[in-house]
Formats: sequence, structure tokens, C-alpha cells
Amino acid sequence: DIRYAGESKSIVSLPGMQDRTVILYTFSKKFAMTGWRLGAAIGPREIVDRISKLNTNEESCTAQFVQWAGVEAINGDQSGANELVRVLKSRRDATIAGIGKVFGMKVHTPNSAFYVFPEVSETMARTGHKDVADFALDALHNSGMSFCTRRHFGRPAPDEKGNYIRLAYSGIDNAKIEKGLSRLADWVSSK
Repeated sequence: DIRYAGESKSIVSLPGMQDRTVILYTFSKKFAMTGWRLGAAIGPREIVDRISKLNTNEESCTAQFVQWAGVEAINGDQSGANELVRVLKSRRDATIAGIGKVFGMKVHTPNSAFYVFPEVSETMARTGHKDVADFALDALHNSGMSFCTRRHFGRPAPDEKGNYIRLAYSGIDNAKIEKGLSRLADWVSSK
């Protein structure tokens, strides 16, 4: 739902995939309903029914006002959701620009989401780090910049190379993004 340019292509639109695909939908991102625990599963009836049975044991009885909020989110005025996407794109652009000033950081510019995963091996080497967790802690102490490492998001694939950090820009304004990345760049450059 959060896409900065172009159209999304669903896997369901590909030949033979409609009966083999389950789409899990959440209201958390586009409608900023994080914590409301409202979502949907769209796919073959027998699989969605099984998901529903499992989910009932985990969480159930979604409050009626939350259900109505979800209906309004989908059917109502989309200007708030559209503004959220515009703001996130601006923050993404500020993040990418700031990363470009940090020695050795390499990043792909995402067309959706509200975070980036820069590769930081060269940055770590310049600051004398071999472990990404140590780099993160040192960056926090020396620049005030806080971020998660790749390890926070599951085990790397066997063929995955490099050291990655995650920078989220969902809850921070452009001025703070620019200031934080500038301080990080200054610290790295001082090494």
C-alpha cells in the first residue's frame, strides 16, 4: 500500500498464482493503525479458514469500533493516507541523501516501506569495527545515532554477505534525519 511511484504488481495477477497465493493485509502501515491489530487474509477459502482458526487462539474479538475504523479506512477519504505516503517519501529522500554523506555506506533506494538497510562494511572498517553490533553501540555513543542491525531481523541467508543496519524514518522528521546522519557522517569521517 505504501508505494512512492509506479504501480504495484501482485503475484496474484500472474498466471496460475491465484489459487496458490495468500495475501496477508494489515492496516498498520498505510492507515497508521499500528497496535489496532486489524488485518485480513485473502486467498483460497480452505487456507484462509485455517488461518482464521489459528488466529482465534492467538487474538480474537476485535473491538467493534476497530472494525468500523477499518471499514472507514478502506472506503473513506484517502487524503490522510496519501499525505502519509508523501511525508514518508520526503523522509526516505532525506535518509538516502544523508546516507550518501556517510563514508562507505551503500544503500538501495526503496520504492516503498519506511526504512532502509544500508550495507556498512566499509564504514565499519574505517571506524575499526569487525562486529556490526559493536559498530552500532559505538555509533550510538559517539554520534547519538541509534539503529538496529541486520541480526535483529532473523538469521542471515547462508550466502548473505556484508554487514547491514536498519534505519527507520517513519516517526522522525526530516530535520532530525539530516542532523542524525550528519553527526554519524562527522564521526565516521573523524576516524
